[in-house]
Amino acid sequence: MKPVRILVVGLGNMGMSHAKAYHGLDGFEIVGLCARSMPSADTLPDGFAAYPAFDDYDIALAATRPDAVSICTYTETHADYAVAAFEAGAHVFVEKPLAATAEDAQRVVDAAIRHDRKLVIGYILRHHPSWARFVELAGTLGKPLVMRMNLNQQSSGAFWETHKRLLNSVSPIVDCGVHYLDMMCLMTRAKPVSVSAIGVRLSDDVAPDMYNYGQLQVRFDDGSVGWYEAGWGPMISETAFFIKDVIGPKGCVSIVDVEEKGSKSADIDTHTKTNALKLHHAATDATGKFTQLDEIIRTDDEPDHDELCLREQQFFLKSIRENLDLAQHMEDALGSLRIALAADQAVRTGETIKLL
Repeated sequence: MKPVRILVVGLGNMGMSHAKAYHGLDGFEIVGLCARSMPSADTLPDGFAAYPAFDDYDIALAATRPDAVSICTYTETHADYAVAAFEAGAHVFVEKPLAATAEDAQRVVDAAIRHDRKLVIGYILRHHPSWARFVELAGTLGKPLVMRMNLNQQSSGAFWETHKRLLNSVSPIVDCGVHYLDMMCLMTRAKPVSVSAIGVRLSDDVAPDMYNYGQLQVRFDDGSVGWYEAGWGPMISETAFFIKDVIGPKGCVSIVDVEEKGSKSADIDTHTKTNALKLHHAATDATGKFTQLDEIIRTDDEPDHDELCLREQQFFLKSIRENLDLAQHMEDALGSLRIALAADQAVRTGETIKLL
C-alpha cells in the first residue's frame, strides 16, 4: 500500500513524539511540519531537517495536500484546524481535548462524518496494555465503583511556561481530566448523572479568570462515583501526585510503584506508567479474616511515552487502511469532554451540573 501522506501540526512535547512515530513507521510519509515557531535544524531529530517546514497552517495544508493531518497544537485551535483538514479531504488525528467547547467538539465529529474521514482523538491510555488490564480488573469488583484518580504536576522553568500557555484556554481538570474521565467511563460503562467541582488560582501568573488547581466529583447512573484532582505550577505538592485507585464491593485495584523509584511529577513517563497493579480481595471467612492475600500483578509490557505514541499512530494507520468504524471512539471522546467541561462550569458557578 502507498504510505499515508501526513502533515504534522504542532511540535511541542506531544507533537514531536507523534512526529517521531510517523517518521519511524513505514505506513506514513511526513509531507510537512508546521509550527508557529519551528525548532532550529540542529535541535531536530535526525532526518527531520529534510521535511518541508511551515509556520502557517492554511499555507501548509494547501501546499502539501496531505492524506492525513496530525493536530498537536493548543486546544483552542483544534476544532478549526480539524474541520479545515476534513474539508481538504484529509483524515485527522487530534490531541486531547478534542476542542475547547462541547459545541466545537460536536462540530468536529459532524465534519468527520459528513466528509467520511477518520477522526482519532489522542486518548493515549487506551493504547497502554497495563491500563487496559486496570480497566479489566475494575470490572471484576462489582458495582458501584469508587474511582479515585489524580495527576498533579509540579512545574517550573519551561514546563511552567507551557502550563501557563495552556491555562490561557483550558484548565488542568479539562486538559488532563478527559483522560481519566474516559477511563472511568470505560470502567463503569454507565451514564454520568452529575458533576461537582472546586478550583483555585494559586499564582498571579495565572489569568484572573482561570485556576491552576481543580478537583471534580462525578456521579454515574449505576451508583458509581469518581474523583479527579489536577494542579499545575511551581507550588504544587509532589506528595501523592499520582493516585489511580478503584474500589468496589468485592475489593479494590490500584496502580502502585512497587519499585519506589521516587519519580517526579514533571517526568511525562510517570503520567502513564503503572509499574504494577495491586489487587485486594474483600472476601472474609467466618472469623472476619481475609480469605485471599493481596496480589501484585507485574506490568512487564511497560511502554515509555514515545512507544505509546507509536502505538497510537499504528491504530490511526489501521483505522484508515482497514476502514474501522470509529463511531464509539468519537462518542466516548465527546462524553468524557462533556463531563470535564461541565466540571469547569461547576468550578465557575459553584453549582452541581446535571448531565442527564
